[in-house]
Amino acid sequence: MLVLILGIVVFLGVHTLAAFRETRAGLIERYGLQNYKRAYALVAAIGLLLIIVGFIRYRAEGLIYVWTPPSWGRHVAMPLVWFAFVALASRRAPPGRIRGWLRHPTLVAVKSWALAHLLVNGDLGGMILFGSFLAWGVFDRISVKRRGDAGAPRLDAFTRGDAIALGAGTAIYVLLLFLHPYLFGVAVLRG
Repeated sequence: MLVLILGIVVFLGVHTLAAFRETRAGLIERYGLQNYKRAYALVAAIGLLLIIVGFIRYRAEGLIYVWTPPSWGRHVAMPLVWFAFVALASRRAPPGRIRGWLRHPTLVAVKSWALAHLLVNGDLGGMILFGSFLAWGVFDRISVKRRGDAGAPRLDAFTRGDAIALGAGTAIYVLLLFLHPYLFGVAVLRG
């Protein structure tokens, strides 16, 4: 579990750096934007790798159950994860009403994904992993609001970008429904 926690600290720690604008600006000024981006990506990748390795080890050693998730949790979690993928897709799609409605679609996606997984995971490792991401998402959203970043502009009508976000988000969601047992060792679809 220590490797999992270290990975979470490293991964979310480097992502939290963006909230400290003066520190971030100082690093960019000192090392240059490209070197900052390279270091940021490297540290984030190391953190993600530690999370993956740590969670695999934790699961192999046996889950530590804290609570029994409610039977309805799965029915709430599935649309929350779908929503997370649509939100994430809206971030890369052309501007649309969905992105403007969410303002900060990546943060919304992280919070939705984490909350969904908290609803269906009653083990300590899952609670630490998904709870950390949810807490970080809330913290970062507050930070973004405090620094005056209003996010994506609101649009009055749905656009091609919305269709792309809905289509791409749904396609990735459906693909991951089927791949989830192979990638993460947990079957989402039950017969």
